Amino acid sequence: MRSASGNGFDSSDSFAVSGAAEGAARLHDIPPSITPSHGDDSHLLSRIASPADVKALAPDELAELCREIRATLLAYGHQHGGHIGSNLGMVEATVALHRVFDSPRDRIVFDVSHQSYVHKMLTGRAGAYMDPNRFGEVTGFTNPDESEHDQFVLGHTGTSISLACGLAKTRDMEGPGSGIGNVIAVIGDGSLSSGVAFEGLNNAAEQGGNLIIVFNDNEMSIAGDFGGMYGPLARLRASGGTAQPNLFNAFGLDYRYVEAGNDVSALVAAFEEVRDIDHPVVVHIHTLKGAGYDGEETHADRQTASASPVSFDSPTGVHPTDNVNHSEPWHSDHCNLSDHEPHEGQCEASHWQNPDAAIGKPDDPRKHYGKMAMAALEPRFAAEPGLVVISPATPGSNGITHEFRERAGAHYVDTGITESHAVAYAAGIARAGGTPVVATTASFFQRAYDQFFQEMSLNRSRVTVLDFLGGLSGSDNTHSGAYDVTMFSNIPGATMLVPTSARDYLADLAWATAPAGSADAPAGPVVIRVPGEAILTAERDATLLPVTGGQIADRPQSASLPASASSASGGISAATVRGTVSVTAQRAGVRHMLDWRVNQTGSHVAIIGLGNAYPLAEQTAAALSADYGITATVIDPRQCTSLDSDVLESLRDGHQQVITLEDGQLEGGWGEKVTAYYANHHVSDGSRNPHVLNFGAAKEFTDRVSLGELNERYGLTVEQVTEAITRCF
Repeated sequence: MRSASGNGFDSSDSFAVSGAAEGAARLHDIPPSITPSHGDDSHLLSRIASPADVKALAPDELAELCREIRATLLAYGHQHGGHIGSNLGMVEATVALHRVFDSPRDRIVFDVSHQSYVHKMLTGRAGAYMDPNRFGEVTGFTNPDESEHDQFVLGHTGTSISLACGLAKTRDMEGPGSGIGNVIAVIGDGSLSSGVAFEGLNNAAEQGGNLIIVFNDNEMSIAGDFGGMYGPLARLRASGGTAQPNLFNAFGLDYRYVEAGNDVSALVAAFEEVRDIDHPVVVHIHTLKGAGYDGEETHADRQTASASPVSFDSPTGVHPTDNVNHSEPWHSDHCNLSDHEPHEGQCEASHWQNPDAAIGKPDDPRKHYGKMAMAALEPRFAAEPGLVVISPATPGSNGITHEFRERAGAHYVDTGITESHAVAYAAGIARAGGTPVVATTASFFQRAYDQFFQEMSLNRSRVTVLDFLGGLSGSDNTHSGAYDVTMFSNIPGATMLVPTSARDYLADLAWATAPAGSADAPAGPVVIRVPGEAILTAERDATLLPVTGGQIADRPQSASLPASASSASGGISAATVRGTVSVTAQRAGVRHMLDWRVNQTGSHVAIIGLGNAYPLAEQTAAALSADYGITATVIDPRQCTSLDSDVLESLRDGHQQVITLEDGQLEGGWGEKVTAYYANHHVSDGSRNPHVLNFGAAKEFTDRVSLGELNERYGLTVEQVTEAITRCF
């Protein structure tokens, strides 16, 4: 699904290894006899420029093509990383699809589309997987800008059937002139658990007409399959497709089962049977996720000189495995997290593979702060039976480890790839008096927007949301978290906290999950934006926080002080801010949690850095001091739900400029609210109306643009902010 992707940049395919040495790092792990050589016509894959070339192969060459594709995927995974496991399982199915159908007239829609690497190889893009110098030419998902064979940009789950219904509807309405032939939706790898997938199945049965739904059943989601539908699916597999109940038949759909989902000949025959069919049909294929991984040495083996040679004795490089059909998927998998030791079958690690160059590096922010949160919650389980951690299918990438899940038992729930359900489910737990914590990435939470408004906020449900990967990142265009502040901070009744240190993060979590009735406990839902790379890097290197050195004052304690008290130098004091409480905050019962924190008092310029942009605030202040002798006021707002009007009023005295920094979408975001505040509260004394400059991201989609380049693009660097400030004096 993901990614959800989706494990570093799980589901984003944004980790590319550069450099000649790293680019060729693991080619020796694949036997030379089957390593595809770009431009070498002795290898079949090098000669595939379009699906027509697949159709031109002799029947006995298809298995060799699958073997070469599998070898290419294995080498690519070592060098570049990505969603290798799902694609290894889809090699034969994708070859068979392009052997039988006529893309792009026949429209193939890949759900999530992280399972489309093989499709890309067969539609003129093989070089982007074979030549390290070209790895950046393709995204990890389908994209019509790359090829006419790609129907949609898809990085989230469950929508392929709905999209296919739309394509088929237009074809049927327009007739032969539509230019559309067969319509094929490829779903699976956990995608079927999404509610929208069932909505699509429901519509498909009613609509009728040619529609072929290929269900890739690899017995996995991301961290195993969870849900009532998986028992009937297991019985269908065990019975060769004859068992009842059959959920597809229950929708009124025709159904075919293919046990040999990694046998290209069997799949060609199955697809030929349904080609040009006049009604919707589900072709249920049983595949092996990560097929071919067990042919490689383990990471531990690769560190020794005595590593045994790789053997590819099977016709396509697929090896038998015992790692299937376990009753509890996370017990079947001994990988510690989700990107180190991928293997065949029920293996969370095969969802996303980091390149070899990343092995052994420190945890990224998602894992680091995710583990920290789980470590803080776990000791409370024994005394708080209603405390439940909910993950919609992406636990490992967010630091919710196998070991934690097993120890947590019923205190942990994986709902599958079901963000809307997860939030509504959490609201139900909260209504019953429990304490739910829902954890996934910012871009996936977009799928639950209505539930955040209705079930969570309108009902004042005490739900805690851990918002991972919020803000700017090098992610692809389907997994950017740059829009989370504009979404969460504008939901009535929800509080969004944006901590800038581990200490604040854990304090926020403790407050958000405080038992009902506790002193100062929140009255409604709380979203905590998990700190990102800038914060974690600064915590590991305090020199990146030149003003405070990472040593910050304790949290405000909500004593009542005048709103506009100022220091003798014309700035404001930390004591003043520590005591300010807005009327809105008092009414909401959250008091000091919404107070802004002043970490340096100064004059002329006030720099307010939200969340991941806070280190930039300190670095800019240091540059102003060193280069221009300006001691700027530096403020950490700590939340983006409301403005601390007392602080903003205090800044009128002695400050000509107020600078806001945020690493998210500027338009409709947080900084513009500060601008609007001063515009709407203009005072007659012009010297007390500071000029406000907002820095943040443009309203746009970005695709695998590095964080450094994005910061340059949006003016979020010390040099650019400093230049803008001094230009105004």
